[in-house]
Amino acid sequence: MNSITSTFYVIGISYKKADAHTRGKFSVSVENQKKLLQKAAEKGMDGLVVVSTCNRTELIGFAQHPFNLIRLLNKFWEEGSLEEFAKYSYVIKSKAAIDHVFRLATGLESQILGDYEIVGQLKTAYQTSKELGVINTFMDRLFAHAFKASKQVKNETTLSSGTTSVSYAATQYLNKHFPNLEDESVLVYGIGAIGEHTVQNLFTYTNCKNIAVVNRTPITLNKPELKQANVYPHNKLNQAIEQSTLLIVATGASKPTITPAHISSTQKLTILDLSVPNNVDEAIVKNTNITLVGIDVLSKITEETIENRKQQVPFAEQIIEHSTEEFINWLDIRKFTPAINSLKATLEQLRKHEVGLQKVNGNGYSADQVEKITTRIVHKITTQFAKHLRANTGGANKSIDLMYKVFDIDPVSPQEKELVK
Repeated sequence: MNSITSTFYVIGISYKKADAHTRGKFSVSVENQKKLLQKAAEKGMDGLVVVSTCNRTELIGFAQHPFNLIRLLNKFWEEGSLEEFAKYSYVIKSKAAIDHVFRLATGLESQILGDYEIVGQLKTAYQTSKELGVINTFMDRLFAHAFKASKQVKNETTLSSGTTSVSYAATQYLNKHFPNLEDESVLVYGIGAIGEHTVQNLFTYTNCKNIAVVNRTPITLNKPELKQANVYPHNKLNQAIEQSTLLIVATGASKPTITPAHISSTQKLTILDLSVPNNVDEAIVKNTNITLVGIDVLSKITEETIENRKQQVPFAEQIIEHSTEEFINWLDIRKFTPAINSLKATLEQLRKHEVGLQKVNGNGYSADQVEKITTRIVHKITTQFAKHLRANTGGANKSIDLMYKVFDIDPVSPQEKELVK
């Protein structure tokens, strides 16, 4: 099932229709993402990227029908059902799917407008697909253009200014609800990318002095923000929680890592869960001393910054429009390549035939000179025809059909004319 005979799709589920709990059912672990891509390669798919973040799970790639992608995803998501996926999911195809990739890479599709964390996640997803051999030329060029547009938006607009990532939103929440943060004890559980950013933001944007960290695997203390924090080994997690008044969970696991067993029934504690699926067991709220704040709440606390960012959207969309146009131009050229190659091959046959006749006739004939001249003529004709097709994309297929008739060329398949249907 390759890109020539398939359609370009994006299928997935996101914050736009599904809450964090529902999204968690359809998340795909890093290990399962690789298994999914390997399965796709076995099925002959040559273009596929898996994106699974706290805000979305998507498959981006080629298929003969979107249900082919949905069935593939169904084998590897956490615990959702096809019925529930159908209720909350979306299918985007062709040009709209291309636009979606550009908007995703530039932060326009993020739950927090302009959130730049998605770019790193998208690059990782793309690189994983490339390493496993499921990135074709179309997608390689598409993502290259998308990442270029992302960099341009970041450098030329303020769409991502006033950092509002999930980790930053957590610090904003604490500043708003705990005016005396210097008197609180904060524990960050999970020191992956989000956890690291959270610790850094706590030191940068709050006056909290007592910050501790716990990780499920040993922590490399080579970053300044971690060197300032108190580090507990994982087997001391309960003790670390007991000594804290605020707990931030950023473990990014597929199942809850904090349960009622971790917390004393008499301890008063506020927990911020930054993970999707939820990494804090919902049963924990039965303890009236516990306040649990999920990612959907945190995403709503940066409205002022978001309003400022909305003013930058038109500028970002101009960049996207230009970048998309560049990609479509490349795609048009790629669509016309079979026709250009056919024309060149036919002209080359005619050229060789005529040069052969001149060799027979002799009369001061210079073989090298004739070869050079006639080869240049063929090149000029094919180049001129290529320019005509690029300048008249709307009527290109008619021009190609006429060329086939004039030069008696076997036409290429409709799929070769249209890589994206």
